[in-house]
Amino acid sequence: MISIPHKTKQFLVLIIKVLIVAGAFYFIYNQLANNDKLDWVQFTAKFKKNQSVVGISFILLLSVLNRYFEILKWQNLASYIKPISVSEATKQVLAALTAGIFTPNGVGEYAGKALYYEKSETKQVIFLNLICNGIQMVLTVIIGIFGLLYFNAKYNVITTKTVVILFGILIFTFIILFSLKKIAIKGYSIEKLIHKINEVPKRIHQKNILLGICRYIVFSHQYYFLFLAFDVDLPYLTLMSAVTSVYFLASSLPTFQFLDFAVKGSVAIFLFSILGVNEWIVIFVSTLMWFLNVVLPVVIGSYYVLIFKSPLTPEGGTKKSN
Repeated sequence: MISIPHKTKQFLVLIIKVLIVAGAFYFIYNQLANNDKLDWVQFTAKFKKNQSVVGISFILLLSVLNRYFEILKWQNLASYIKPISVSEATKQVLAALTAGIFTPNGVGEYAGKALYYEKSETKQVIFLNLICNGIQMVLTVIIGIFGLLYFNAKYNVITTKTVVILFGILIFTFIILFSLKKIAIKGYSIEKLIHKINEVPKRIHQKNILLGICRYIVFSHQYYFLFLAFDVDLPYLTLMSAVTSVYFLASSLPTFQFLDFAVKGSVAIFLFSILGVNEWIVIFVSTLMWFLNVVLPVVIGSYYVLIFKSPLTPEGGTKKSN
């Protein structure tokens, strides 16, 4: 086996770090600069009319809280392997977000977090990250279904018969999955996954669910308040049902993190057009949500990517955790 000198390894790692950061910034710039649907003239006029230090500060606070709850979720789950501080969890979450921005469904995020742990802990890290993202998906689906049902009851987007058929297919799928839970594919099965999940202490699961609910409340209401800032005057339940439906439908589509706002924006345009909301407002709100909750954290995460050091020292010893 060919041995690579330590300095060469360091140089290669540096190149990879720079490529990740450069790639992240390129995709961000590309989406903002080449989106011809963003009407900056109307946005500037609306911003000047409704600008408020308190309002802007509140929206930014919601972005901080959104990511903070995600950091607390990871700190909580990572404690199953070893206790980590909030600052260490922040480093891992933001660096992983940066690494996953241009990978399908943020797959790079799993690898990004795993790099902060020993190789023997890689599978556990990936599994815990799956639980971390999984509970957010479950909450998005459950709340989104109720939101979509409420929205559909008011605006009849699809017929009652279609709703019944869709629910029938969903229930049938779950029955099939659980009836085949013992069937293993390459050593993995639903039964084995459930057993693995049950190995994690209940207190960790309970805290993960609570933090997931808090995070969902924060980012869904940030969407709501941004629409209010653009003078969208709709009843609370109607607007929130549309917002929760957007998250539910968009989360069902495979996508890249850097295209997240485009996917949510497309779904949002369809639903909010039914409510009579101008297309340019929907696009700007979706873009702002993406900018505040993905772009800004990625900018900070880029720093953590550049200063990243392997948990193993060149000599093979273990570096002390923060």
